[in-house]
Amino acid sequence: MTLYIRRESSKIWKRFCSEIATELGLLAENWKYLLAGIILQYIHGLAAKGVHYFHRPGPTLQDLGFFLLPEIGQERSYISETVFTSVFLSFFLWTFHPFILKSKKIYTVLIWCRVLAFLVACQFLRVITFYSTQLPGPNYHCREGSKVARLPWPKSPLEVLEINPHGVMYGCGDLIFSSHMIFTLVFVLTYQKYGTKRFIKLFGWLIAFVQSLLIIASRKHYTVDVVVAWYTVNLVVFCLDKKLPELPDRTSVLLPVVSKDRAKEENHKLLNGNGVDPAADWRPRAQVNGKIDSNGVHTDNSMSGA
Repeated sequence: MTLYIRRESSKIWKRFCSEIATELGLLAENWKYLLAGIILQYIHGLAAKGVHYFHRPGPTLQDLGFFLLPEIGQERSYISETVFTSVFLSFFLWTFHPFILKSKKIYTVLIWCRVLAFLVACQFLRVITFYSTQLPGPNYHCREGSKVARLPWPKSPLEVLEINPHGVMYGCGDLIFSSHMIFTLVFVLTYQKYGTKRFIKLFGWLIAFVQSLLIIASRKHYTVDVVVAWYTVNLVVFCLDKKLPELPDRTSVLLPVVSKDRAKEENHKLLNGNGVDPAADWRPRAQVNGKIDSNGVHTDNSMSGA
């Protein structure tokens, strides 16, 4: 048992080191795209914070989802955040599975370049949308009477560039469309294409649907925010996926390619009994005394001389 564990540990370590070398080479070629994606995530956070300065609390708008789904209450609003955190961490860990598992289909660096491209495109449309029209936030901390419903104007330029976790959790005004659904749907769509487990793919779509209901039931977004996210993210991913270069498939094995014409020719030879090239038949033949006449009949000299 100990020998088996040592052998398997050695294999995993070698696989990990080999993957590190491969991914470092890809990182050296694509670090600019990753850095740009991370910087644009920060800019998206600044934009979400900036719209909070313009937010004005007011009566909650009439909403079909609010009418159909009962309000789960402020004390249970953590449920949707827990589901989202689970989705994020699960996808993040899955993108690093090539470092451990033997069967792999993706490269970690390349898959995150693709994911960040999807996120940035969706967030760009999101920023344009929620700056175009500011709606009164339906969340509890965005309603009238809340101390954080209005954000005081910054006292210095550095305050504008600062993003704190409290502000991310208690932001207002960045409604259309849901940022949580952007991340969730991008992750689900990415695994739908590059994942290998059918059950996880189906479970991912189920979680995305449940996440939508939880966001509405916890009154973090209007129904329109979630609905717009569903078709916008799918359309953006569909369009960008055709424009971006396809990722190399690590599961494919390079085999000699035989053309259709050559395959037909080989089959024809086999059917006619000419499957073996006489020139290539190098096997030694036993020498036989005698000769072959014009009719193809072998004549033994020993018998003719008897």
